[in-house]
Amino acid sequence: MAEIGWPGAIQAQEALRTEALRVVLADDHAVVREGLRVLLHAQPDMLVVGEAADGEAACRAARELAPDVLVIDLSMPLLGGAEATARIRRDCPTVKVLALTVHEEHVYLTQLLRAGASGYVLKRAASAELVRAVRVVAAGGTYIDPSMAGALVEDYLEANASAEASAHHTLSDREREVLLRIAKGFSNKEIAAQLGLSVKTVETYKARMAEKLSLRSRVDIVRYAAGQGWLDNSPNEGTGPPMT
Repeated sequence: MAEIGWPGAIQAQEALRTEALRVVLADDHAVVREGLRVLLHAQPDMLVVGEAADGEAACRAARELAPDVLVIDLSMPLLGGAEATARIRRDCPTVKVLALTVHEEHVYLTQLLRAGASGYVLKRAASAELVRAVRVVAAGGTYIDPSMAGALVEDYLEANASAEASAHHTLSDREREVLLRIAKGFSNKEIAAQLGLSVKTVETYKARMAEKLSLRSRVDIVRYAAGQGWLDNSPNEGTGPPMT
């Protein structure tokens, strides 16, 4: 069976969870989907609205069910996870894609991010990490499995080390603080509350630092923060990155 919708059960639960994040699960192993469904349904703010057992079905589910987040395996029948991700992002730009895979190789992470995935989580990660990742990407953030951060650092250093060395010192303290929080997946509204600023002011800081560092997306921002060592070694979120 390629897709499962459980219309009656979903309608009943939606009546109780009108603000829940709508999630579609795409994995070719039924037992994996079942485990993920149980995990996410246990969250008061999440609702699994459908499943897909291959890449083509995942694309159909994205179009027909319009979930907030589609969790997809990299290795899928008919249409691979990366290709399916690119198609979903093209045809359903409001659907966030979160890759959930056993693959820990650097090349797969890069492939999924380039295809438009908003997150990359390893199947061996704790269940709490997947739950957090779903929330982060649904809010517009980017979530990278902590064990994969080194791959982003390597990419970043090879491509941008010399240019960023000078650009980094042009950032103001507030721009660095905003950058770090964006990299950690916080929304503009959440950042504004943490720093005691208006959302408009946060957006201004974000635009300034993005222009100074030539960062075009949240993925670029995550790579920059990882390259600075802020994601692994920064102090508590309330204090901001180390100032230099």
